Amino acid sequence: MAQTPRKSSDEIAKKTQLVRELAQIMEDTGLVEIDFEDDKISVHLSKTGSVSHAPMMAAPAPIAAPAAAPSPAAAPAAPSEDATADSDLDHAVNSPMVGRAYLAPEPGAAVFVKEGDNVKAGQTLLIIEAMKVMNPITAPKAGVVSRILIEDGQPVEFGEPLIVIL
Repeated sequence: MAQTPRKSSDEIAKKTQLVRELAQIMEDTGLVEIDFEDDKISVHLSKTGSVSHAPMMAAPAPIAAPAAAPSPAAAPAAPSEDATADSDLDHAVNSPMVGRAYLAPEPGAAVFVKEGDNVKAGQTLLIIEAMKVMNPITAPKAGVVSRILIEDGQPVEFGEPLIVIL
């Protein structure tokens, strides 16, 4: 009589640890969705509620490392009518990804923050849509919004200064 092979508790522990590590990467980087694949497992984690494991028949896919936090001087801002001082850019919140930036949660809604607003660390400043996923960009520190360097709906690049908090 043939028996169905059972997964060992060691295999389950390894997969559980993988899911925990991926969830920690999501938390550390502010991602709302992450995928991982190898020759035996495919994992999709989303803060909207979906977690899946499926056997894979294809060759392993390369795994992209999460983006490191950009340096404050990664990309200069485009000059405006009243140009931002270089020292202001030292306090800029830079884009962690390529996408389209929105200053409000939905069209017609009030903006997350305005120039002159006091913000708390962790407060949502704007969202960046990347690959149809809305990623909140939060304040890294408490302070006052000195300048908003982008327009609503503007495409942004990795490392581009978005908002200056003093």
